[in-house]
Amino acid sequence: MLSTFSRPLFDTLVAAFPTPGHWLLMSAALVVAYVIFGIAGFGTALVASPALAYAMPVAQIIPMLALLDFGAASGNVVRNARAADVDELRRLVPAIIAGSLAGAVLLLTLRPEVLLRSLAWFICCYAVFSLFGPRAKSRLSQAWAVPFGALGGMFGAMFGSGGFLFAIYLTSRLDRVEAMRVTQATLIGFSTLARAALFLFAGVYANLPVLVTAASLIPAMIAGMWIGKHITLRLSRQQFVKAVNLAVLAAGVALLIRSQ
Repeated sequence: MLSTFSRPLFDTLVAAFPTPGHWLLMSAALVVAYVIFGIAGFGTALVASPALAYAMPVAQIIPMLALLDFGAASGNVVRNARAADVDELRRLVPAIIAGSLAGAVLLLTLRPEVLLRSLAWFICCYAVFSLFGPRAKSRLSQAWAVPFGALGGMFGAMFGSGGFLFAIYLTSRLDRVEAMRVTQATLIGFSTLARAALFLFAGVYANLPVLVTAASLIPAMIAGMWIGKHITLRLSRQQFVKAVNLAVLAAGVALLIRSQ
Protein backbone atom coordinates (compact mmCIF):
# COMPACT_ATOMS: atom_id res chain seq x y z
CA MET A 1 0.00 0.00 0.00
CA LEU A 2 1.55 3.26 -1.13
CA SER A 3 1.79 6.03 1.40
CA THR A 4 0.22 9.39 0.68
CA PHE A 5 3.76 10.73 0.28
CA SER A 6 4.89 8.21 -2.36
CA ARG A 7 1.66 8.01 -4.34
CA PRO A 8 2.22 11.24 -6.33
CA LEU A 9 5.76 10.10 -7.20
CA PHE A 10 4.44 6.70 -8.31
CA ASP A 11 1.79 8.35 -10.50
CA THR A 12 4.43 10.62 -12.04
CA LEU A 13 6.71 7.67 -12.86
CA VAL A 14 3.84 5.73 -14.43
CA ALA A 15 2.88 8.74 -16.54
CA ALA A 16 6.50 9.16 -17.68
CA PHE A 17 6.89 5.51 -18.71
CA PRO A 18 6.38 4.87 -22.44
CA THR A 19 3.33 2.92 -23.58
CA PRO A 20 3.92 -0.85 -24.07
CA GLY A 21 3.78 -0.51 -27.86
CA HIS A 22 6.25 2.36 -27.92
CA TRP A 23 8.53 0.57 -25.44
CA LEU A 24 8.64 -2.56 -27.62
CA LEU A 25 9.40 -0.47 -30.72
CA MET A 26 12.19 1.42 -28.97
CA SER A 27 13.62 -1.76 -27.43
CA ALA A 28 13.76 -3.52 -30.81
CA ALA A 29 15.43 -0.51 -32.43
CA LEU A 30 18.00 -0.26 -29.65
CA VAL A 31 18.88 -3.96 -29.68
CA VAL A 32 19.75 -3.61 -33.39
CA ALA A 33 21.57 -0.31 -32.79
CA TYR A 34 23.67 -1.71 -29.94
CA VAL A 35 24.55 -4.85 -31.88
CA ILE A 36 26.16 -2.48 -34.39
CA PHE A 37 27.64 -0.41 -31.55
CA GLY A 38 29.09 -3.58 -30.04
CA ILE A 39 30.76 -4.42 -33.35
CA ALA A 40 31.78 -1.02 -34.70
CA GLY A 41 31.70 1.23 -31.62
CA PHE A 42 29.28 3.79 -33.04
CA GLY A 43 25.99 4.13 -34.88
CA THR A 44 23.26 4.16 -32.23
CA ALA A 45 21.92 7.62 -33.08
CA LEU A 46 22.00 6.94 -36.82
CA VAL A 47 20.42 3.49 -36.58
CA ALA A 48 17.88 4.02 -33.80
CA SER A 49 16.77 7.63 -34.28
CA PRO A 50 14.24 7.01 -37.11
CA ALA A 51 12.35 4.40 -35.05
CA LEU A 52 12.68 6.32 -31.79
CA ALA A 53 11.19 9.41 -33.45
CA TYR A 54 7.89 7.55 -33.78
CA ALA A 55 7.75 6.91 -30.04
CA MET A 56 9.22 9.97 -28.33
CA PRO A 57 9.90 13.67 -28.97
CA VAL A 58 12.86 14.16 -31.29
CA ALA A 59 14.48 16.63 -28.88
CA GLN A 60 14.74 13.87 -26.25
CA ILE A 61 16.42 11.26 -28.45
CA ILE A 62 20.05 12.49 -28.40
CA PRO A 63 20.06 13.25 -24.62
CA MET A 64 18.64 9.78 -23.89
CA LEU A 65 21.11 8.04 -26.22
CA ALA A 66 23.98 9.99 -24.63
CA LEU A 67 23.19 8.30 -21.31
CA LEU A 68 22.86 4.83 -22.84
CA ASP A 69 25.96 5.23 -25.03
CA PHE A 70 28.00 6.31 -22.03
CA GLY A 71 26.84 3.26 -20.11
CA ALA A 72 27.61 0.92 -23.01
CA ALA A 73 31.04 2.41 -23.70
CA SER A 74 31.97 2.52 -20.00
CA GLY A 75 31.12 -1.16 -19.62
CA ASN A 76 33.50 -2.04 -22.43
CA VAL A 77 36.27 0.12 -21.03
CA VAL A 78 35.97 -1.15 -17.44
CA ARG A 79 36.15 -4.80 -18.54
CA ASN A 80 38.98 -4.36 -21.07
CA ALA A 81 40.79 -1.14 -20.12
CA ARG A 82 44.28 -2.55 -20.69
CA ALA A 83 43.53 -3.25 -24.35
CA ALA A 84 43.10 0.45 -25.17
CA ASP A 85 45.91 2.18 -27.06
CA VAL A 86 46.97 4.97 -24.69
CA ASP A 87 49.12 6.76 -27.28
CA GLU A 88 46.19 7.12 -29.68
CA LEU A 89 43.97 8.34 -26.85
CA ARG A 90 46.51 11.04 -25.99
CA ARG A 91 46.52 12.21 -29.60
CA LEU A 92 42.77 12.15 -30.12
CA VAL A 93 41.25 13.44 -26.85
CA PRO A 94 42.57 17.05 -27.06
CA ALA A 95 41.35 17.26 -30.67
CA ILE A 96 37.94 15.89 -29.62
CA ILE A 97 37.63 18.56 -26.92
CA ALA A 98 38.48 21.33 -29.39
CA GLY A 99 36.11 19.87 -31.98
CA SER A 100 33.27 19.59 -29.48
CA LEU A 101 33.60 23.25 -28.55
CA ALA A 102 33.72 24.23 -32.22
CA GLY A 103 30.66 22.08 -32.92
CA ALA A 104 28.69 23.84 -30.21
CA VAL A 105 29.56 27.21 -31.74
CA LEU A 106 28.78 26.09 -35.31
CA LEU A 107 25.47 24.66 -34.21
CA LEU A 108 24.44 28.12 -33.09
CA THR A 109 25.81 30.06 -36.06
CA LEU A 110 25.60 27.92 -39.24
CA ARG A 111 22.98 25.94 -41.11
CA PRO A 112 23.63 22.40 -39.84
CA GLU A 113 21.83 20.70 -42.77
CA VAL A 114 24.52 21.93 -45.20
CA LEU A 115 27.30 20.50 -43.05
CA LEU A 116 25.33 17.31 -42.51
CA ARG A 117 24.87 16.74 -46.26
CA SER A 118 28.57 17.37 -46.96
CA LEU A 119 29.58 14.99 -44.20
CA ALA A 120 27.20 12.32 -45.49
CA TRP A 121 28.74 12.39 -48.98
CA PHE A 122 32.24 12.24 -47.53
CA ILE A 123 31.34 9.22 -45.40
CA CYS A 124 29.72 7.35 -48.30
CA CYS A 125 32.66 8.00 -50.63
CA TYR A 126 35.21 6.96 -48.03
CA ALA A 127 33.34 3.79 -47.12
CA VAL A 128 32.91 2.75 -50.76
CA PHE A 129 36.62 3.39 -51.39
CA SER A 130 37.59 1.40 -48.28
CA LEU A 131 35.37 -1.53 -49.28
CA PHE A 132 36.16 -1.69 -52.99
CA GLY A 133 39.28 0.42 -53.60
CA PRO A 134 42.93 -0.71 -53.66
CA ARG A 135 44.44 -1.74 -50.34
CA ALA A 136 46.64 0.88 -48.70
CA LYS A 137 50.29 -0.13 -48.34
CA SER A 138 50.91 2.02 -45.28
CA ARG A 139 49.05 3.24 -42.21
CA LEU A 140 47.69 6.72 -41.76
CA SER A 141 50.14 9.10 -40.15
CA GLN A 142 49.52 9.90 -36.49
CA ALA A 143 49.13 13.54 -37.58
CA TRP A 144 45.68 12.58 -38.88
CA ALA A 145 44.54 12.24 -35.25
CA VAL A 146 43.99 16.01 -35.15
CA PRO A 147 41.52 16.36 -38.07
CA PHE A 148 39.74 13.08 -37.37
CA GLY A 149 39.47 13.81 -33.63
CA ALA A 150 38.34 17.39 -34.18
CA LEU A 151 35.76 16.46 -36.82
CA GLY A 152 34.49 13.57 -34.70
CA GLY A 153 34.08 15.85 -31.70
CA MET A 154 32.45 18.56 -33.81
CA PHE A 155 29.87 16.31 -35.47
CA GLY A 156 29.24 14.49 -32.22
CA ALA A 157 28.33 17.81 -30.59
CA MET A 158 26.20 18.89 -33.55
CA PHE A 159 24.43 15.67 -34.54
CA GLY A 160 25.17 13.09 -31.83
CA SER A 161 27.06 10.98 -34.38
CA GLY A 162 30.81 11.47 -34.66
CA GLY A 163 32.11 8.04 -33.68
CA PHE A 164 32.46 6.78 -37.24
CA LEU A 165 35.30 9.27 -37.78
CA PHE A 166 37.18 7.82 -34.81
CA ALA A 167 36.58 4.37 -36.31
CA ILE A 168 37.97 5.41 -39.71
CA TYR A 169 41.17 6.65 -38.05
CA LEU A 170 41.63 3.72 -35.67
CA THR A 171 41.07 0.99 -38.28
CA SER A 172 43.83 2.64 -40.32
CA ARG A 173 46.20 2.78 -37.36
CA LEU A 174 45.75 -0.26 -35.12
CA ASP A 175 46.33 -3.92 -35.95
CA ARG A 176 44.54 -5.71 -33.11
CA VAL A 177 40.76 -5.96 -33.17
CA GLU A 178 40.49 -5.74 -29.38
CA ALA A 179 42.66 -2.61 -29.28
CA MET A 180 40.49 -0.97 -31.94
CA ARG A 181 37.27 -1.91 -30.16
CA VAL A 182 38.31 -0.79 -26.66
CA THR A 183 40.05 2.40 -27.83
CA GLN A 184 36.94 3.30 -29.80
CA ALA A 185 34.76 2.58 -26.77
CA THR A 186 36.97 4.82 -24.61
CA LEU A 187 36.65 7.69 -27.07
CA ILE A 188 32.88 7.24 -27.30
CA GLY A 189 32.62 7.13 -23.52
CA PHE A 190 34.59 10.36 -23.21
CA SER A 191 32.64 12.20 -25.90
CA THR A 192 29.23 11.05 -24.65
CA LEU A 193 30.15 11.99 -21.08
CA ALA A 194 30.98 15.51 -22.28
CA ARG A 195 27.71 15.64 -24.24
CA ALA A 196 25.69 14.38 -21.28
CA ALA A 197 27.33 16.97 -19.02
CA LEU A 198 26.23 19.73 -21.41
CA PHE A 199 22.67 18.37 -21.38
CA LEU A 200 22.79 18.20 -17.58
CA PHE A 201 23.89 21.82 -17.24
CA ALA A 202 21.26 22.85 -19.78
CA GLY A 203 18.57 21.25 -17.60
CA VAL A 204 17.55 18.59 -20.12
CA TYR A 205 17.71 15.80 -17.55
CA ALA A 206 15.27 17.63 -15.30
CA ASN A 207 12.70 16.17 -17.71
CA LEU A 208 11.67 12.96 -15.92
CA PRO A 209 10.44 11.06 -19.03
CA VAL A 210 13.96 11.16 -20.52
CA LEU A 211 15.44 9.48 -17.44
CA VAL A 212 12.59 6.98 -17.02
CA THR A 213 12.70 5.98 -20.69
CA ALA A 214 16.50 5.62 -20.64
CA ALA A 215 16.34 3.41 -17.53
CA SER A 216 13.61 1.22 -19.06
CA LEU A 217 15.74 0.62 -22.17
CA ILE A 218 18.90 -0.50 -20.38
CA PRO A 219 18.03 -4.22 -20.93
CA ALA A 220 17.80 -3.61 -24.69
CA MET A 221 21.18 -1.88 -24.65
CA ILE A 222 22.78 -4.74 -22.69
CA ALA A 223 21.30 -7.39 -25.00
CA GLY A 224 22.53 -5.61 -28.13
CA MET A 225 26.02 -5.06 -26.69
CA TRP A 226 26.28 -8.74 -25.67
CA ILE A 227 25.35 -9.93 -29.15
CA GLY A 228 27.67 -7.42 -30.83
CA LYS A 229 30.63 -8.33 -28.63
CA HIS A 230 30.25 -12.06 -29.30
CA ILE A 231 30.05 -11.41 -33.04
CA THR A 232 33.23 -9.31 -32.84
CA LEU A 233 35.15 -12.06 -31.01
CA ARG A 234 34.58 -14.34 -34.01
CA LEU A 235 35.87 -11.87 -36.60
CA SER A 236 39.38 -11.62 -38.05
CA ARG A 237 40.91 -8.16 -38.42
CA GLN A 238 39.95 -8.06 -42.12
CA GLN A 239 36.38 -9.07 -41.35
CA PHE A 240 36.21 -6.56 -38.50
CA VAL A 241 37.45 -3.69 -40.69
CA LYS A 242 34.98 -4.67 -43.41
CA ALA A 243 32.14 -4.72 -40.85
CA VAL A 244 33.15 -1.27 -39.62
CA ASN A 245 33.30 0.08 -43.18
CA LEU A 246 29.84 -1.35 -43.92
CA ALA A 247 28.57 0.36 -40.77
CA VAL A 248 30.25 3.59 -41.88
CA LEU A 249 28.54 3.33 -45.29
CA ALA A 250 25.18 2.70 -43.64
CA ALA A 251 25.80 5.73 -41.42
CA GLY A 252 26.51 7.85 -44.48
CA VAL A 253 23.34 6.73 -46.22
CA ALA A 254 21.34 7.40 -43.05
CA LEU A 255 22.83 10.89 -42.83
CA LEU A 256 21.99 11.56 -46.50
CA ILE A 257 18.38 10.59 -45.83
CA ARG A 258 18.34 12.69 -42.67
CA SER A 259 19.78 15.75 -44.47
CA GLN A 260 17.05 15.86 -47.15
